[in-house]
Amino acid sequence: MVKKLVGQVTAEEKNEIQTLFERRNGLNELAKILTADNGELYEKLVKDLGETGTKFQNWWDRMAEKYQWESSADGNWEINFDTCEIMLVTNN
Repeated sequence: MVKKLVGQVTAEEKNEIQTLFERRNGLNELAKILTADNGELYEKLVKDLGETGTKFQNWWDRMAEKYQWESSADGNWEINFDTCEIMLVTNN
C-alpha cells in the first residue's frame, strides 16, 4: 500500500467530513446490534445510513472537483483529521 500526499482541505471542510465519518461509523456500529425486529427504528437506521453515505460521497466528489486531486483507478483518498491532508492510497 502506497500513500501519496495529493492535497489539503480547510479546517471547516475537515470538520464537515469528520462529522459525517463519525456519524457513519456510529450508525454502522448500531446496525450490528439492531435487528429488523424493531421495524420502525430499523427503517430509520437504514434511511439514515443511506443519507449519511450519500453526503459522505458527495463531500469527496465536491472536494475532488474543487481541488483537482490526483486520482487512481485502483486507489482511494483518505484524510488525516489532524493535519487536514488528503492522501491517495493505492495498492502498488
